[in-house]
Amino acid sequence: MKTVVITGSARGLGLCMAKVFRKNNFNVVISDLKEENLKKAAEELLDIKGEGKVSYHICDVTKSIDIEELINFAVTEYKKIDIWINNAGVNQPDKALWDLSEEEINLILNIDLKGAIIGSKLAMKEMMKNHQGAIYNIEGYGSNDAMMLGLNMYGTSKRAVTHFTIALAKESEEKDTGVIVGRLSPGIMITDFITNALGNGEKINLPERTKKVYNILGDYPDVVAEFLVNSMINNTKNNVKINWLTNGKAAWRFMTSGFNKRDFFNK
Repeated sequence: MKTVVITGSARGLGLCMAKVFRKNNFNVVISDLKEENLKKAAEELLDIKGEGKVSYHICDVTKSIDIEELINFAVTEYKKIDIWINNAGVNQPDKALWDLSEEEINLILNIDLKGAIIGSKLAMKEMMKNHQGAIYNIEGYGSNDAMMLGLNMYGTSKRAVTHFTIALAKESEEKDTGVIVGRLSPGIMITDFITNALGNGEKINLPERTKKVYNILGDYPDVVAEFLVNSMINNTKNNVKINWLTNGKAAWRFMTSGFNKRDFFNK
């Protein structure tokens, strides 16, 4: 039976992916900062019929020792890790760079970028012992060089994650590690991530023009998770990009938005 470990998975896309893996009979290890949130998430997972086991472990991805302990926990429980997903992330406050504090900048970079780098490094070292496994990192706004006022640091971190993941995939192939590395591109998801900054409940007031775009292009995370997880389970290729919101799909959404009205913000 295979095992997946997902960081930042007590809610949102991380939890939705965990639920799909559960339905596909994986052992599922979720992790996050708060035990009470993890307990609640684990209960939701156990309500889903599946042959694998469910475990949780507290992990702050800004701390290498926490990631090491998460890996050791998963290996102790399940012998090996088959899929590792660096999902933990925070949004930035809706501010220009010069209005961000150094603490806010560090937090965004440490979670969204460094967390993925260190998580990938340590997961790779563990998976290389068995010459098998898959590591996936989450792309986001900025991965394709898009820019927007108030998303400078978030976009910078996600652009860096894309470069890092492609480079890691090439390193893995050249060193014949047996581990595949890929990117998950979920598009725009309607969760509290888009209206809360830094993971601490700081509210982001979205402009009406942004809400209009999100209503056209956005999706709930359970829909996206189904696609991403099924693609990961069936993927055997290195350096793959699993992309939910393709250019064709986005174009169709805009073309049909006049009669396919959606409003995620007044429900």
